[in-house]
Amino acid sequence: MSEQKIVTLDLTGCKYAGEFHERIRIAFDFPEWYGKNWSAFWDLLRTECDADKVKIIGEHTLPREFDGYIEKMHEILQRNKDNHKQYGHNFEFEIIN
Repeated sequence: MSEQKIVTLDLTGCKYAGEFHERIRIAFDFPEWYGKNWSAFWDLLRTECDADKVKIIGEHTLPREFDGYIEKMHEILQRNKDNHKQYGHNFEFEIIN
């Protein structure tokens, strides 16, 4: 069995919306032209991400203003998980605090 590919997204101490999406871009190894919005995240997650699992670290360190961002990110990751399952593939995400 091949080894699981894991993406680790560290949000510890993130202070700005642009920084949030830049950390996503770097963690997922998305191209420079990543649009830094939720539609772009969904599109590239679906087409460019071959990870079996995403580990998210540091959510609890974010200011309350990021609650909507975190919720939206979880929603998209869950949609990706459901989408993979539909086609018999595995995808997971884990929040580590």
